[in-house]
Amino acid sequence: LGAMPKLWNETIETHRHDVREAIVDATMALVAEHGPLSVTMSQIAEKTGIGRATLYKYFTDVEAILVAWHDRQVSHHLKQLAELCHQPGDAWSRLRAVLETFALMRHEHHDPDLAALVHRGEQIGHAHRHLTDLIAGLLTEAAATGRVREDVTPSELAVYCLHAITAAASLPSKAAVLRLVQVTLAGMRPDHRPGESAAHKRRNRRPA
Repeated sequence: LGAMPKLWNETIETHRHDVREAIVDATMALVAEHGPLSVTMSQIAEKTGIGRATLYKYFTDVEAILVAWHDRQVSHHLKQLAELCHQPGDAWSRLRAVLETFALMRHEHHDPDLAALVHRGEQIGHAHRHLTDLIAGLLTEAAATGRVREDVTPSELAVYCLHAITAAASLPSKAAVLRLVQVTLAGMRPDHRPGESAAHKRRNRRPA
């Protein structure tokens, strides 16, 4: 027998992709209703209308489905942040937009039980490195126009940003999240020096 026609292969792959997406979506609907630790494969099979034997051909257990969902979310968020990086405008404004968006993502999508299950593995490491590189690129651009302090490298400042912004997950409101971003940005300005008093800054400030 010859090889399967390309169109046939593409049709099969599309079907498999659609089934996977349906399983993931149904699982997350159950997670929203019952919590990630209470969902079972039987519940997922019932909600999707897929037999358990078929379900296990796609995913070994509930955790594997949650990881697939998380990977999908990470890819979507990285794409969104990358688009913000390349929008028109000065680098500092784009940096602010990226940090605010990332902080709100952390705040709005944080579930401790779910995070304990999915925040690990190679995908997270790759996403973290990619986001660090995006932020470091913006900081390098902003530094060229004098908007960023020069006593710390852009790559080190990017790591500082990401670690600072992770605190957004535990903040009580969006207003608090935006204040966190403001503080994070302030720490990267050229006029920010640890231990320097306000009076000293005023004495050394150039006349307008």
